[in-house]
Amino acid sequence: MADTTSAPAAGQVGSELDLDAISREMLEVIADMHGDTPGAVNIRQNGCLACRTNTEHVTITSKTDNPGIDIRVDAGSKNEHVHIPVVVTEEGVHDVVYNDFFIGRDADVYIVAGCGIHNGGEKDAEHDGIHRFFVEPGAHVTYVEKHYGEGEGTGARILNPTTEVHLAEGASMEMEMVQIKGVSSTIRKTTGTLEADAKLVITEKLMTHGEQHATSDLDFEMVGDGATVRVISRSVARGNSVQVFHPNVTGSAACRGHVQCDSIIMDHARVTSIPAIDAKSTEAQLVHEAAIGKIAGEAITKLMTLGLTEEEAEEQILEDFLS
Repeated sequence: MADTTSAPAAGQVGSELDLDAISREMLEVIADMHGDTPGAVNIRQNGCLACRTNTEHVTITSKTDNPGIDIRVDAGSKNEHVHIPVVVTEEGVHDVVYNDFFIGRDADVYIVAGCGIHNGGEKDAEHDGIHRFFVEPGAHVTYVEKHYGEGEGTGARILNPTTEVHLAEGASMEMEMVQIKGVSSTIRKTTGTLEADAKLVITEKLMTHGEQHATSDLDFEMVGDGATVRVISRSVARGNSVQVFHPNVTGSAACRGHVQCDSIIMDHARVTSIPAIDAKSTEAQLVHEAAIGKIAGEAITKLMTLGLTEEEAEEQILEDFLS
């Protein structure tokens, strides 16, 4: 089904866009959208376009060969904002989109994505977003992606994002990938290449509980001198949930890379962390570290002396850890 475009006031979210209350609430959680939202906006609901607005320097167009969109940010444009959230509120939906981002030379843009699934039925609901970023020299991108699941149905809430990043010489990108709660299963794949003096910082935050499974595969290669990659992963595994982290950084030039994975494990959960570094140049400087452990008892005791219950103390520690 081809996308159709509506043209309300800049990013306005409300009943006039035929979004139900559940969708509007999820947009607040996954994309910080409260009423009018500045900048370019594209909202996808249950596999169809619900809202789109462009700006002078940001253009969003529907693809003609695949479901999804092309986002183009003009060269030299500054302080641009783009919101492209997805909400799924029907059981049985299997939504796949292909989104390509073309960031012009010396541009600066803040992009908020993310997906919320409300499943109240027995059939699984799934969204798979395949995102590619082509960032030209000197451009800077801040990208925030939040995933969230809810609903009383027995059907699974599945999210399998794939992100591919290409940073040209002197380009930079900050990525914050967050899984808030309620996602039954996720397989996240993130890859990238960095040219000379390009910089990439990835911060991953994840919470699993119940019987949930989460796998995160990250693979980046620095091919130009002066390139830098930093991967920071923090997670909490509760209940019987299972997490697997496999970040890999390859240095093929005079570059620097750092991989850090920290996890708190609780109840009967399982966490596997496999950080890897691969030096293909004598000038590459690469570091990796990983830590998995439970909440320190003295930390809970200290907070309880301040008047918190044991449960409140535990939740405060987890919140601070993931913040």
